[in-house]
Amino acid sequence: MLIINKYLPVPKQTDSEFWTIERLEHIRQLAQTGEPHQIFTSRRNSLRILDRVEFRVAETKITREPSADTSISFKGISMTSPLYLGDMSYGALSGNPNIAIAEAADLTGTLAGTGEGGLHPEVAKHKRIFVQWASARFGVDVDVLNAGLGVVIKIGQGAKPGIGGHLPGSKVTEPISKTRRIPVGMDAISPAPHHDIYSIEDLGQRIEALKELTGKPVFVKVAATNYIPYVVSGIARMKADGVIIDGHGAGTGATPAVIRDNVGIPIELAVASADSVLKREGLRDNFTIIAAGRVGDATDAAKLIALGADVVSVGTGALVAMGCVMVHKCHIGSCPTALTNKIDGTRIMETEFGTKMLVNFVRGFSLELANILDNLHLSSVSELKGRRDLLYGYGLSRDTLEILGIQGEVEELNPKLGELWTRRRKNALHDLINKGEPSLTSMGSTAPPDVEKPARILDWLRSDGAQVTRPSIDPYREDIDTSFLLKGGELYLSLPVMFDVTNSPQEYTQAFAWASLALGTLVFSVEAVHPFEEVSLSSDGKGIATWSTKPALGNYFVPEDLEEMEELANEGEVPGFILDEDVMGEDIELVISDADLRLKEAGVRNRYDLIAKSSRLRDSSDVFKLVALGADSVIMPYSVLEVAIGEGSKGNLKERAFNLISGIRKEIALLAGSAGIYSIQSSLTGNRELLRAVNLNSYVARRIRVRQAGSL
Repeated sequence: MLIINKYLPVPKQTDSEFWTIERLEHIRQLAQTGEPHQIFTSRRNSLRILDRVEFRVAETKITREPSADTSISFKGISMTSPLYLGDMSYGALSGNPNIAIAEAADLTGTLAGTGEGGLHPEVAKHKRIFVQWASARFGVDVDVLNAGLGVVIKIGQGAKPGIGGHLPGSKVTEPISKTRRIPVGMDAISPAPHHDIYSIEDLGQRIEALKELTGKPVFVKVAATNYIPYVVSGIARMKADGVIIDGHGAGTGATPAVIRDNVGIPIELAVASADSVLKREGLRDNFTIIAAGRVGDATDAAKLIALGADVVSVGTGALVAMGCVMVHKCHIGSCPTALTNKIDGTRIMETEFGTKMLVNFVRGFSLELANILDNLHLSSVSELKGRRDLLYGYGLSRDTLEILGIQGEVEELNPKLGELWTRRRKNALHDLINKGEPSLTSMGSTAPPDVEKPARILDWLRSDGAQVTRPSIDPYREDIDTSFLLKGGELYLSLPVMFDVTNSPQEYTQAFAWASLALGTLVFSVEAVHPFEEVSLSSDGKGIATWSTKPALGNYFVPEDLEEMEELANEGEVPGFILDEDVMGEDIELVISDADLRLKEAGVRNRYDLIAKSSRLRDSSDVFKLVALGADSVIMPYSVLEVAIGEGSKGNLKERAFNLISGIRKEIALLAGSAGIYSIQSSLTGNRELLRAVNLNSYVARRIRVRQAGSL
């Protein structure tokens, strides 16, 4: 057995990361010394909103013995520092890290969350823990619920809003099987909703029942999603003692990449809006907000407290303190630092090492927080809570500054700042074409706009995840209807996606046509693909449907601009319009949204199909968001498959085209289920309310009529 009791070297980072070498090294310094090192770090070049918010402070001094008091108390629980060592389950972590976290909380007078999936026997010996009550109730009984200082009802988490927890079967070894009470080797996939919580009133009953059972404070954990101000208000009205809000980008042991990267909003916007609503409704007193997701250092923590949080949660940071080197392999079970590896006797982290590093980290973190308070001329952390006047924003949109409730320099950013095809997108698609299943990943998101630079307007948009105010739909256990009827019901598509095979090599054309026939969708081409005419949308009149660049009765029309579309829409001779970004010369997001709204205003929207087409579309998230902006279907370029293959073998093209289309359908179903949608066509098309913009240029956001994340 290999015992890990020291830090391993951090590998060179070749892709964009939130957890940069700089952040990792800072945490390691704290963990090795227990002393303060750095505060008020400026990161204005980052696109993360919290990085563009800074304290108004004249000078910075760091001492080993700051005078400010970091202690807080709530519901009879005293903490030396407002630090919650976030909910990481036994199974996602490998046992000893769970023990180290609980021991560190006891030794430092902070709190630790146990996460989903039962309670490790050694963790149960520690008292400064909050025990989680999640949808699957794996290994939970009355003894487990009474083990700690409080109970957390987990509705959702930031890395996978609207879907349940996911522990791959490869990590369910004998010890995990016993704790979770499930068979060895079986995927532990929690239901998306709690099947006894389908309304805010149901939640209130569960809160009251758990209080009666345990006599302990009950918190509710939710992901930061579109309606987070109302969700938190409802939780407070149902007499919960507090909420854990988990923001977009929070880490996890396993999640579909399409969910992690496209659902939920940043914690800073969620905390600011939730705090504002609670104050407005008279619900803020005696209610505790724990802010989670990408808390990288004490400066992040102080900003979130100034925006309205009481406590901050550190999950990934705690793992880094124990040695995590950020290789994003938690879900595979082969963690080189023995933190998230499967329990098979080959590798283990020394508990004493993990505990020592974590205790030092908490002490160093707390000393940095105290130094921040000293520099702000505040005597205690309680004086910092809600002090938005101490913050100033740089390079944020007018809307974002308003939601945060702070002053700042307004900058409406160019939506197109990055490259269209990042390594991350290519790798996810490569995984999709080889497996036909949504790509699983781990740790926090690196998606735009927070980490990678956005290349399209779509990259600034986030989808909703159903939390408390409406139930999510379990895409693993329930059928979600991704089909679309076009041309007045004459055309059936199993998903709102076609592939453009115009000018594609013959082998790609045949592969996509074959896969489209097998999976119930179409290919777009000039000439109908032989012998696949029944799935060809072509301009030669030989396919199942016809398109043309000149108006013709019964043909889909490709206009040069929206004025041409409007003029023809008044005549009612075509079934719909193919709006081609490459023809119209304007971003397809703007074109589709404008077209949808113009036809609605004319009262004829339901008479016409709007099909979005572009050579610059990439994946299922692009499709999902375009449908929400008003598209009835999306034509993607065949080159997506070329990009996914990369430099690899071009063999098995039919199988790979099949996997691509099938995988896209499954990813769209995941996004729909997360948002609480059963039928894509009836509930998603033109439903902009399911989208939020993250610091998107205010003028662009207004044009596409998508509200900013955190807005009421």
